[in-house]
Amino acid sequence: MMRDIEQYGAWRQGLATALRNYQAWVLEAGLADAATEQRLARTLARLADDKLSVAFVAEFSRGKSELINAIFFADYGQRILPSAAGRTTMCPTELLYDPAFPPSIRLLPIETRADNLSTSDYRDNPAAWTTLPLNLEAGADMHEVLKEVCRTRLASVDEARGYGLYDDSDPDAAVTQDAAGRVEISLWRHAIINFPHPLLKHGLVILDTPGLNAIGTEPELTLNLLPNAHAVLFILAADTGVTKSDIEVWRNHIGAGPGRLVVLNKIDSMWDELRSEDEINQEIDRQQASVAHMLALEPGQVFPVSAQKALVGKITRDVALQARSRLHALEGALFNQLIPAKKELIRQQLAADLQALGGAQQSLLAARTRGVVEQLHELKSLRGKNQNVIAHMMRRIEVEKKEFDASLFKLQATRAVFTRLSTELYTSLGMDIVRDDIDQVREQMQRSRFFIGVREAMRQYFERVRANLDASDRKTVEIAEMMGVMYRRFSNEHGLSLALPMPFSLQRYREEIGGIEAVYFKQFGTATLLTTSRVVVMEKFFDTIASRVRGCFKAANDDADAWLRVIMAPLEAQIRQHKDQLKHRQASIQRIHDATDSLEQKIDAFEASQRTLDEQRARLGELAGAINSAVKAEFVALDAAA
Repeated sequence: MMRDIEQYGAWRQGLATALRNYQAWVLEAGLADAATEQRLARTLARLADDKLSVAFVAEFSRGKSELINAIFFADYGQRILPSAAGRTTMCPTELLYDPAFPPSIRLLPIETRADNLSTSDYRDNPAAWTTLPLNLEAGADMHEVLKEVCRTRLASVDEARGYGLYDDSDPDAAVTQDAAGRVEISLWRHAIINFPHPLLKHGLVILDTPGLNAIGTEPELTLNLLPNAHAVLFILAADTGVTKSDIEVWRNHIGAGPGRLVVLNKIDSMWDELRSEDEINQEIDRQQASVAHMLALEPGQVFPVSAQKALVGKITRDVALQARSRLHALEGALFNQLIPAKKELIRQQLAADLQALGGAQQSLLAARTRGVVEQLHELKSLRGKNQNVIAHMMRRIEVEKKEFDASLFKLQATRAVFTRLSTELYTSLGMDIVRDDIDQVREQMQRSRFFIGVREAMRQYFERVRANLDASDRKTVEIAEMMGVMYRRFSNEHGLSLALPMPFSLQRYREEIGGIEAVYFKQFGTATLLTTSRVVVMEKFFDTIASRVRGCFKAANDDADAWLRVIMAPLEAQIRQHKDQLKHRQASIQRIHDATDSLEQKIDAFEASQRTLDEQRARLGELAGAINSAVKAEFVALDAAA
């Protein structure tokens, strides 16, 4: 498992190295326009920030934290996450490594749920978090600090209801109160453990969730962390089987699909010294088949394990106990699905970028080559010609320059239209309209404290968000079509080798909004309860929805800004090059006319330039091939190793 993560990190690093080599060479060769530089920078940033996210979901006392310790941290020689009978992890907990922070645990107070902000909104606000250092040299001290994720306090029903943590409609709600009418709530809303473990350094992020009730009350889990996890392990216990709440969470929030695995933990509870090993295995197989049937899965999609025995076996190096725990089968399934799927996603993202990069540089080289070939043709045609012919050629170049300058005036007019359309784009995509929409929904929620009124406000909100994205998409299409006309005109009139402008689409943001809306309506779309607590939960969900939509539009704005800045870059680069070529052609013919340069020397110089361009084209192909090899060859090697 460690080897798999390390190989994935090495694959990613090799790919980044090939991209940086390409970047350095095209800059040195003068082949990088603004669009190329931006695309390369964004691709490298995406690779550097790449994460592998694995989420663990289970009801209390299913051995979830112990399973995390067994799979990821047994090499550390002790439990990292607290693990004991009863309730342990009380708040969503992320384990990751960020070199910008010291080893520590950052804790977001539960009181922040009273504000109209999601957990994500607080990530860039260090003052909102309580930070406790981790002493890596003292395992016992560190283990004690990490127990913070288990801490709770007593709150009044009104306070808990205000946080969305008490549901009046729950028939079991009353029994959760103590003699004074108080209920137990987590001390913290969210925890981030920054730990320099080798796996985490390679980009692994582990999400440990509280009990299943949090799936319905913690919007960050339902709308953000779980849907974006690359793998989700749903943990059941062999001694309890599948409960009604297990089935509801599986169907509504997880479900079968790529990277979704079911774990039947605590099979050691079925190890009975009075029965043979075959009898025990048959009983485990029956339980495995029963769980698979209830979750509509094949038995092979359910993995019976003993996390506790696996952890003990790894720490004590007891190979037989490790084998009996059956953890290796689960680890193999997890990483055989997780890593190839993640690599395939990166490969697909890179495919369009690499194609566009190669096309842009080849176009620039083709334009330079064409200019050199044309000048060579002109110079060779001057062999044996008199001064009148040379003078005529000078006049012809002058006419070409004037015609080209006239085209540049047309480009200025296009720029004015481009500026107007770009401004219009932000009337539907800008962050102001996002803020106003969010404020409008909150006002509607305050005016209508009834569940149905709040739900209607949400329906209208998603409708407006989709309409704004559709309007923005139509405007970007209009901009792209206008620039396409300009590109074709310059290509036809002046023989420039221009590919059409880089395309732009908001489709992925439309899909992201659609996913958020689907999760929301699955949670609340058919509910008819009008309790105050349900309205509060819905409002808490809206805080996270608003944060996700805001983030979605912010990313769309950044993409649109970047696109608008570089959409003219290839055209402008070739215009500059064409102007330089015209100027050089005129200067060359002038010097020959004035007999200051030898015609044959000039021809030799251009032939040398042509050879250099041929070498550059070959080198460009080699560097692009190296990137493709870094993507494909490592895929084959790692997949074969798996």
